[in-house]
Amino acid sequence: MCRRGSVILKRVLNEPRPALVESSFDGAPRQVNRQPVAVVREEWRVVDRWWTEAPVNRRYFDVVLESGQNIVVFRNEERGGWFTQSA
Repeated sequence: MCRRGSVILKRVLNEPRPALVESSFDGAPRQVNRQPVAVVREEWRVVDRWWTEAPVNRRYFDVVLESGQNIVVFRNEERGGWFTQSA
């Protein structure tokens, strides 16, 4: 949290950002924000808070883009949509 004058700025580190993802038939990303995926290094699921009004159900992929950039991309299975996070 930063204080600038009387305004407090709050920034969440590594906050997920909406992404444009083209996926293959099995759901794995082929392109992320129009950049081709070179390799999917890992895949995992997170299912949590199923007992609350805000359940978490995500399918994560650790990918390397053809540019060499390593990112984590996930699909929100509850609400839909793809998001990226820095690896």
